[in-house]
Amino acid sequence: MKVVVLGQGEMMANLIEGVKDSGFELSAVFRYERTLISSFKLFFYDFFKSSPAVTMIKERKIKEIKCKSANSEEFKRQIIQLNADIILVGTWHEKLKKEIIDLPTIATINVHPSLLPKYRGPNPYIQTILHGEKQSGVTVHIMTEEYDKGPILAQQKVDILPCDTAKELKEKTVFQARILICEVLKRLNAGIIMPTTQNESEASYYPNISGNEKMLDFKNQTSEQITNTIRALYPYLPCYITYGNKYFIVNPYKTRILDKTGNAGQILAKCAKTRSLTICASDGKAIKMSDLTLYKFPLLTNFFIKYFVK
Repeated sequence: MKVVVLGQGEMMANLIEGVKDSGFELSAVFRYERTLISSFKLFFYDFFKSSPAVTMIKERKIKEIKCKSANSEEFKRQIIQLNADIILVGTWHEKLKKEIIDLPTIATINVHPSLLPKYRGPNPYIQTILHGEKQSGVTVHIMTEEYDKGPILAQQKVDILPCDTAKELKEKTVFQARILICEVLKRLNAGIIMPTTQNESEASYYPNISGNEKMLDFKNQTSEQITNTIRALYPYLPCYITYGNKYFIVNPYKTRILDKTGNAGQILAKCAKTRSLTICASDGKAIKMSDLTLYKFPLLTNFFIKYFVK
């Protein structure tokens, strides 16, 4: 069985590993970065900021498809020449045309980092934590023209721990994707897998975040909403505490809810040595945030907290 992988970053690297683990032929890969920047710029990008996927492709001398779109005639020709049985997609932001989806002899398969039909959309790592979920997962499904709606081939749950940020959730999810895609490919080859239609009554969709979420609002957000936001946006966006016309960048690993209570927005405690502030949220619960960094003036953080924060 011949497989072509389309993807980006950690998900792509783990799908490559999953195909290799299955014992089937990895015919080629197509990196999403090629749809965004020129080959000239990509050369320098890869040289100075090489990803695990790029390192893997180079070390294993995997054939790369080099074109500007998965919907292009050039891509179509290469898939036909490779006689691909499976196109495997993970972390891809182009909407594939039906003629491309129908190209492989078996199927085009998408790997989505949530338990579909819940949390359809571009970044479930963020959204599941934002919404306080205790569990997420990965879904392998047949790709259709509608985003994240095709029949499910397999799923695997992933626990979201109270300390997990989107970074840890992504790491756990893509590793499970590697294991799951290996199993799916073997079962497809043996003809012992039955696609399951998604239950639309359980479906939810969330678009990309706006970016406004990074400004924490202690007077209108609960302690859980604030800590979830801090965890969810890392490492994609930093979260900020506003103090006058200054901003503190929050460390997601040094934040916890305390038993202390007070009025919404009230600063209950500060410590210049640990660069910490303890502030009450809208539900009255206090959140202690240590290892803060003063935006644009990181070296003045201790000084500012000690002498200017009241």
